[in-house]
Amino acid sequence: MAADTPLRLRLLESITDVPASDWDALAGPDAPPFIRHAWLAAMEESGSARPETGWEPQHLTLWRGKKLVGASPAYRKHHSMGEYIYDFNWAGAAQRLGIEYYPKLVVGAPLSPGTSPRFLVDPGEDALAMRRALLQAAIESAREGGCSSVHVLYPTEAEADMLEQEGLARRITLQFHWKNPGYRGYDDYLSRFDSKRRSQIKRERAAAATQGITVRTVRGQELGEEHARRAYRFYEATCESRGPWGQVQLNENFFLRAFRALPETVELVQAERGGKVIAGAFNLATPERLYGRYWGCTEEHPFLHFHVCLYHSVDECIQAGRKVFEPGAGGEHKIPRGFEPTAVHSAHFIFDKTLDRAIRDFLHREKAHLNSVVDQSQELAGLKPWPPPGQGRATG
Repeated sequence: MAADTPLRLRLLESITDVPASDWDALAGPDAPPFIRHAWLAAMEESGSARPETGWEPQHLTLWRGKKLVGASPAYRKHHSMGEYIYDFNWAGAAQRLGIEYYPKLVVGAPLSPGTSPRFLVDPGEDALAMRRALLQAAIESAREGGCSSVHVLYPTEAEADMLEQEGLARRITLQFHWKNPGYRGYDDYLSRFDSKRRSQIKRERAAAATQGITVRTVRGQELGEEHARRAYRFYEATCESRGPWGQVQLNENFFLRAFRALPETVELVQAERGGKVIAGAFNLATPERLYGRYWGCTEEHPFLHFHVCLYHSVDECIQAGRKVFEPGAGGEHKIPRGFEPTAVHSAHFIFDKTLDRAIRDFLHREKAHLNSVVDQSQELAGLKPWPPPGQGRATG
């Protein structure tokens, strides 16, 4: 299709309104799972992310003739749950100013706090021009739809740079990621800690054996419907244990669909005791990264959470040569176990100028505070340099 063919915008009320092959062709073969058609379809078709739950699909797609050349996942939101870049205080400030904060337009994937491209562009197009066109479409559709604002959540750093240059207010928040600088084995990972911390990690991981618990990862053809249902039960149990902040937002149908649609990506870490599965962690894997999503248990045992959600998967990442393990939002308990503070990004376009100024002032102060948090986190982690002085980095 000639580049001079005019672009045409279509807003989609369901991700299934566009063929999966067309969407995924823009995302590319190495796309993180959260931007893939199958993941978004599982969210929507299961009923977990639909207008009834406060997630109203309004995906932005740009076409040249019949060819999809640009796309962004987008939702009109009627609350701020399930985003993990929290703006509840912004909504409160808007209310005090007499401004209706909801609905708002969110560009991103529901209930998926992982960085992935937000502006998908055909390789034959001018990438910057197309990103700008998608951003403009988001702003215009938000205005026309009565939204207070546009929020681009978890874009890549390059996209965040572009959004900031286009005048959006940029926000940086922290997650804690494990990073592989070239470990040859689990002992290399342990060697980065002082003797006290090293002994603690060994003790926490070894506790499972003394408790009669074995931990393993189920993946590939071994995964079945029973594993999807089990993952949901663990997720549900964890949510219900957290009181009002533990709202169950995903249903069992989502897990069934995700396990069927993404068999090469989904993994389930299982802890078994006495022939019974007592805990598990639902993860997503690519050759380069592991993404931790949902954990749960039916029995409480000391250090079981650390083993199932962290240590076991760190070991498997080293064996597989994965570069990064992203265990999800929050969790300062990850810092002394070698997970490093890592910036994640968002960008915000607020239509009301008074509210916009207040939010930008807040972000300026928040950024200054983050610098001290990073310093404290690095001090708490206490990781020794890798490779050690005098030792070359491992290759191969």
